[in-house]
Amino acid sequence: MCLAAPSRIVELRDGVAVVECFGHVREASLLLMDEELAVGDYLLIQAGGFAFEKVERERALEALDLMREVMEQGGDARALGVAA
Repeated sequence: MCLAAPSRIVELRDGVAVVECFGHVREASLLLMDEELAVGDYLLIQAGGFAFEKVERERALEALDLMREVMEQGGDARALGVAA
């Protein structure tokens, strides 16, 4: 099972968001998104690289804090879907 970590939009291009999560930067397709998005918004991204849900900032930060705790206790970042 893969757990999607909320990724923050750092740049928007035509149909693509450049996102950052735990220091890893990657591109995500916005093909499945129908909401208006802005730099600073948080997205959940499928393993295939498609953003599928916008996440409220508070909820995203809470999830990232919990994930950070797991990783600090020896959890594997790859299991959280954030490794490059």
